[in-house]
Amino acid sequence: MSIIFTILFSVARADEGMWLPYSINGQNLAEMQRLGCKLTAEQIFSFNKPSLKDAIVQFGGGCTGELISPEGLLLTNHHCGLGQVQAHSSVEHDYLQIGFWAKNKNEELPNEGLTVSFLSYIEDVTTAVLVGVTDKMSENERNEKIAENAKKLQTEHKGERDVRVEIVPFYHGNQFILFVYDVYRDVRLVACPPWGIGKFGADTDNWTWPRHKGDFCIFRVYTAPDGTPAKYSKDNVPMKSKHFLPISLKGVKPGDYAMILGYPGSTDRYSTSGMVKNVIEQEGPAIIACRTTKLDQYRKHMDADPAVFIKYASKQASVSNYWKYYIGQVKQLQRNKVFEKRSEQEKSFQDWVNKNKKQAEYGDVFKEIDKYWNHQKKYKKALIYHREAGWRGGEAVAFASRFSRINNAINSKSATKDQIATLVNNMKSSIEDYFKDYDKETDRDVTIALLNLFYKDIDASQLPLIIKNVGNKNHGDFAAYVNNAFAKSIFVDEKRMQIWTENPKSLDKDPIFALTKDIVESYLNLDEQAEAVNGSRAERLYMKGLMEMQKDRNFYPDANFTMRLTYGSVQDCKPANAVTYDYKTTLDGVMEKYKPGDWEFDVPKDLIELWENRNYGRYADENGDLVVNFITTNDITGGNSGSPVIDAQGNLIGLAFDGNWEAMSGDLSFENQVQRTICMDARYLLFIIDKMANAQNLMNELKIVE
Repeated sequence: MSIIFTILFSVARADEGMWLPYSINGQNLAEMQRLGCKLTAEQIFSFNKPSLKDAIVQFGGGCTGELISPEGLLLTNHHCGLGQVQAHSSVEHDYLQIGFWAKNKNEELPNEGLTVSFLSYIEDVTTAVLVGVTDKMSENERNEKIAENAKKLQTEHKGERDVRVEIVPFYHGNQFILFVYDVYRDVRLVACPPWGIGKFGADTDNWTWPRHKGDFCIFRVYTAPDGTPAKYSKDNVPMKSKHFLPISLKGVKPGDYAMILGYPGSTDRYSTSGMVKNVIEQEGPAIIACRTTKLDQYRKHMDADPAVFIKYASKQASVSNYWKYYIGQVKQLQRNKVFEKRSEQEKSFQDWVNKNKKQAEYGDVFKEIDKYWNHQKKYKKALIYHREAGWRGGEAVAFASRFSRINNAINSKSATKDQIATLVNNMKSSIEDYFKDYDKETDRDVTIALLNLFYKDIDASQLPLIIKNVGNKNHGDFAAYVNNAFAKSIFVDEKRMQIWTENPKSLDKDPIFALTKDIVESYLNLDEQAEAVNGSRAERLYMKGLMEMQKDRNFYPDANFTMRLTYGSVQDCKPANAVTYDYKTTLDGVMEKYKPGDWEFDVPKDLIELWENRNYGRYADENGDLVVNFITTNDITGGNSGSPVIDAQGNLIGLAFDGNWEAMSGDLSFENQVQRTICMDARYLLFIIDKMANAQNLMNELKIVE
């Protein structure tokens, strides 16, 4: 049965909630209107006529973007487009540092593999997915039946169409919804500000407020001449936008309505105290230790060589982002007493079970959950090290893991030379991309440091055999081992790799491939032991029971990279006693942080000159200042990067790009008093395009609301 597409929202906690943009639990639009929204439900989300929904895309593999012109011009965050900018950069044309501005459509740069996806259809398929599923099934049997049913439904809905069909679980598997997306594969880079604007503050300012960052990047979506999705072709034409967002010059003030549509990635706000304890004691510290080690080596080599800086800028940013995230999350989970809050909620649930005689259905929930987490804590740290310091640690080690299928074919007696050649040919573009941005000396130091850490921190009984033996032999020093491996392996030398592709032979004796294989096999063995105790049934029942216990509460689902709407307002923040942060920052604050020659806080000379002359034009506020960033009470998480901040009339007023340090526990527990979304002001966007870049070709495309 199709879902009725009306948007109804909750009055439950003012600004908490990543709501699916249609009715599931009877939320009510009146709350949004009370906060100032002037739009109808159909203007926000409709399949019958153009709506805000049609301007919002999934950008790449983990961000959001929005259309801002009739010709498919697309806005997202600088850090979302950084990989594409880096791929087009070189020492001679360092677009990372100086920025990139296409003066016309012929100068826009294609990006192989980059896609954007538009949501085109939704249907609640819970009943169909659960056909044949019984309470007597084991979790594995249940999952297999659900997967079988889901695959059948996906095939039926896809048919012969070029669309992506996903069936996504909600509420820990108590509901299933089908999503259909139109996927566009010709997305071209149009503009990117210089590093000193788009990356201003870098690691130091990340996840904090106040911020002073012009975190934007501009692309364009192209289609076949008939308007359908198509791979890159010189014959493709700019998309004719079904809907796009006008950009407001009115600015923001405290209390102004703010709405965000986007694709938040993952939250777990209905999880148990066991999950919280795991993040604090196991997962968080393990990821922090591994990524700190990796980043130290990246920074050493990037600071020493501009060519390495270009190659590793996107990689460093990716590793750094969630390194600092976990530092903040662990700290704020403790500060905000999230474990204690979850424990109290679980006590209330157990009291409800006992009072209402629900023991038959829910009585063993916490026994199962406790058993699961007591079992998991034996393996979590080791599994994370296998991933972070092992097969996703050094680049050569990670890349080698992608050759397992080819190696299996080579070792097989049944695979023909032609079949093997096809597999190798399919990898050639990946090989080219890998070596384009690879630095052997950097990877050597990263690999040595991570293997040293792996051996030192993980119990010998849970180490991969090679790491255990080498570490024992060399007293935990992997320098000689890695140096020898790098001297022989094809995965660190493009010429050796080229020779191998011309005459592929078994990789079993390649030292990097052997190490990768050993780490992966060890990981799979540990993971199998960890999964011997499964907690998904108990978590599903707990979620079901919570919703039954709190019948009057509107339960929004956890984020899972499906379209969500959040609403709130522009507000300041008071995160601690005697501490108050203003709701906005200005270009004056950029210059207060300015450090000539510093990779995090240097700024372009053109921006300095505009600031010195106060040459802000119509983008200045009523005080003559240029607002750079502002904060709202919206509820977002990773994946919302690049999401539009929309005013009461449906105009773009900003671009969401981060959360604040005091609410880093937000993925597990929304902190109503301190949680803020950090946004780039739309006027700063226009100022950079117009005044600094003088990109009048882009200005002429935009619809600007005075």
